[in-house]
Amino acid sequence: MASLKDVERVADDLQSLVGELRSELQNGDFDRLTKLADEISEHADNAAETFSNVNETLMSRIGELSGNKRNGGGGRSRAKSESSSTK
Repeated sequence: MASLKDVERVADDLQSLVGELRSELQNGDFDRLTKLADEISEHADNAAETFSNVNETLMSRIGELSGNKRNGGGGRSRAKSESSSTK
């Protein structure tokens, strides 16, 4: 799974690409501008996907923890007692 550190790298790449885009605006090379815009779009999509994955993982974990609290305690102690009772 991607991490927030991965998004930080993507953000650094985006910052660099935006810098290139600004520089290229001075030159007016529309082919290069188009390519840079595509790269920026791809990096932004990667960042969005990573945020979505991290969010899903966190929400799932929160749901698991909330479910354990409602069911009367932590999952680890219950899992140990269940596995002990099956032996």
